Amino acid sequence: MTNWIPDPTQGQGPLYARIADQIEQAIMDGVLSVGTKLPPQRNLAFDIGVTIGTVGRAYTLVRERGLVSGEVGRGTYVLDKPESRPAEQADPLTASLAGTRPINAPTGKLRFDSTAAPDVGQSATLEALLHDITREHQFDIASYARNFPDHWFEAGSQWLAKGNFRPAPDCIVPTLGAHAGAVAVIAAVTAPGDKIAFENLTYSQISRSAGLIGRRQVLMESDHLGLIPEDFERVCAQQHPKLAFLMPAAQNPTVVTLSLERRKAIVDIARRHSVWLLEDDLYGAMTGDPTPLLAELAPERTFLVGGLSKSVAAGVRGGWVACPPHFSQRIRIAHKMVSGGMPFLLAELCARLVLTGEGRRLRENGIAEIRLREQMARDIFSGLEFNSHPHVPFLWLKLPEPWLSGTFKNAALAEGVLVDDEDEFKAGRTDSVFHRARIGFSSPQNREEVRHGFQTLRRLLDSGRTGYDSFA
Repeated sequence: MTNWIPDPTQGQGPLYARIADQIEQAIMDGVLSVGTKLPPQRNLAFDIGVTIGTVGRAYTLVRERGLVSGEVGRGTYVLDKPESRPAEQADPLTASLAGTRPINAPTGKLRFDSTAAPDVGQSATLEALLHDITREHQFDIASYARNFPDHWFEAGSQWLAKGNFRPAPDCIVPTLGAHAGAVAVIAAVTAPGDKIAFENLTYSQISRSAGLIGRRQVLMESDHLGLIPEDFERVCAQQHPKLAFLMPAAQNPTVVTLSLERRKAIVDIARRHSVWLLEDDLYGAMTGDPTPLLAELAPERTFLVGGLSKSVAAGVRGGWVACPPHFSQRIRIAHKMVSGGMPFLLAELCARLVLTGEGRRLRENGIAEIRLREQMARDIFSGLEFNSHPHVPFLWLKLPEPWLSGTFKNAALAEGVLVDDEDEFKAGRTDSVFHRARIGFSSPQNREEVRHGFQTLRRLLDSGRTGYDSFA
């Protein structure tokens, strides 16, 4: 926290503009350095003898200038100087679309802000498969993928199958990953201005993508057991969403898995209110959870998305959507419109990964590696509160006093570790504060890097107020 305060008697224009100008000048002069926390609005208003509304307008103005960032519960922090920022980060609108992660991740840092599949020797498998594809399909890889062979749909049917559920191949759409599939569904079954329901905390990049194409977000409340059906009912009755985006198993970032009872309640509510369900099972498919999918309980209104990014290889951009009957052509066309189309090379590669069994082998090896790393997390973070699953590549860590989520993220970055604060997963503006951070641990190349990162974070957490005050 800085001791610097502006002098409202200096400068020209309205009081709030003078205060904003002085804050900007102090940042440009280095008096307020990057990461400095500005005084709480109420405190500053008292110190300089103005109303809290005046200070609020001043803070809003410097935030619009791209000089500071601020959220409820975190405070207001000085960003790096605009002239030193990449052009895409200097634009506040671009920054709002990107979330709280940097567009270009800093080099030389441990990536605990990613959950891509761990390295278990994928390159050799991919090299062999790509060699065969380029030899057998010289013409196809030089052109557009205009005709989709049957085995692309069969691969999706196999990969998305779970328990007693297996979607028919004619309901499958190959996509450039689960994210692209989800956006294609949103584009196809909703219109600009329609509302989409999201859990308060979720994979918020879908929410931001929906906002980019003109859809509106409404938020649903969850508890320690997941989405609260009664709140879903409230949102449906009051807000009339067209679609709800859900992650019923190994929810990101909370790791919560919905019970069968809650899933049945959600399906019943969706039917009564004519709401489409978009089910993301990327992490759920890794857990072995036997609870029926929403797509099994309500096949007539559920779009199921899954892919290879978390369990096989993120770089191949492989995914599929299982659609309700008679919707696959609409989703396929929407996917082409929003993504540019499915490249033959990647679609064929992903299909072969599944149909040869190599994808499942790599997934099993990846899960075995994740299991070892998750056990390491349990050992190193023993005594702290967190949610995790042996097959899921992240944990949802409750921060001890006095840590705030954004402050901890900044402190971890200073120690060489990139983590995600809770704001990264907020689907919309909310007053809810959770004091948590998501720690992904699949991206570091080896277990020693994982151990070093975990130990660094544990030391930071154990430093208590000493560590906190260095960044507050």
